[in-house]
Amino acid sequence: MSALITPQDAVAAVRSKIEQKWAEAACAELGVGDRVVFSVRLRPGVRTGKAVEQLGHTTWHGWHMQWRDFCSRLPVGVEVVRTSVTIRGVAGDFPAVLNADLDGAAELIADTHNDAEPPTVEIGRARALASTLRSAGATLTPATLRAVYGLPANDVDVLINAVTWLRRHPDAGSWTLRQLPVPGMHTKWLDTHGALLRDVTGRDVRDEVRPRLTVMHLTYVDPHHAASGRRRHDAWTTGDVHDIAYQPRVVLVVENRDSRLWFPPVRETIVVEGGGKAAAALLANVPWVRSADHVVYWGDIDADGYAILDHFRATLALPAPNGAPAKHVTSILMEVTDLHHYSLHGVNHDKAGRPIKPSRELLPHLTEAEALAYATIATAGPTPFRRIEQEVIPFTHAVTQLLRVLKGQGSDPWRPRPSS
Repeated sequence: MSALITPQDAVAAVRSKIEQKWAEAACAELGVGDRVVFSVRLRPGVRTGKAVEQLGHTTWHGWHMQWRDFCSRLPVGVEVVRTSVTIRGVAGDFPAVLNADLDGAAELIADTHNDAEPPTVEIGRARALASTLRSAGATLTPATLRAVYGLPANDVDVLINAVTWLRRHPDAGSWTLRQLPVPGMHTKWLDTHGALLRDVTGRDVRDEVRPRLTVMHLTYVDPHHAASGRRRHDAWTTGDVHDIAYQPRVVLVVENRDSRLWFPPVRETIVVEGGGKAAAALLANVPWVRSADHVVYWGDIDADGYAILDHFRATLALPAPNGAPAKHVTSILMEVTDLHHYSLHGVNHDKAGRPIKPSRELLPHLTEAEALAYATIATAGPTPFRRIEQEVIPFTHAVTQLLRVLKGQGSDPWRPRPSS
């Protein structure tokens, strides 16, 4: 197919190529990878006089004049390569390819800049980041440079500090993840940036640090235990010598402290206070949770509640590292009928008065009834409310639903829903 590329089209093509290859070009300047040239063919398929005649001599002449004017003001680092075309028996050199190095491509775009299309990348900052990463001993690749470029300045400083600190400390096993004494690093920085730190250092410090022990707060709700006069509220820590008061047949995981502290009596049951989105990691390897006959989850009817349920169910569906078998997780009071039944308590704002946002997270481990409720409260479209908090639901209703599950009268066990 024949085509003539105008100077404006060529600049747009260079802009697109910079978006794709700026990181490769910046790395190549420091010896990482091959040199990058931003090239645009200016007349693909037009190599002969016959092709020119098909386009029309008026079209060809107008195109050539545009390029003659444009070539008179090319910035340094940009060149237009010409090749010969014989038209009506007369040979002449005409623009064929525009080539630009990184500086030239950036200046070319800047010279034709408009407010609707700001520059793709600040080349000076990209080069400075690449140089800083290399000087700190970080692994410099186009992927890592692109990722670091997207960080705020303070996070870049923390990343470089972390690279330097790890180089001086070949063993991070004396600290937990939250204890690492990296200058400027807050305790949850690695939750977001741990993978990037791994990519630029070749070490996953998240696997090196001392593991954080699981600490669970729980309430014994078995009436026979309560009648013994022994403590009702307890805590269990991984690796400690303390045992729980009795092996539960039922473990009910709740999200809110009041729901744990005041849950009514249910035989052979322990109520555990979950850790929000960390619930799966906290509870998945606890032996007496895995060995219970029933593991039940009850959370808020909101996007976070369903995300916790989905992750918890997926995690316990796999055997534990210590060989403990997979465990099915049932939910209570989180189906679409519950959403409608307790709609009077639905809210649209969080505790700070901010509107609760919708969620686009895919949750493949929900039942049909749970998924419908999730879709209702998490939709990006209009919805009556986005949250029903666990605490507003009467305990008597929770006990009734729990007993129905234990008697096998609850919802069908989870199974993967067919993909649409």
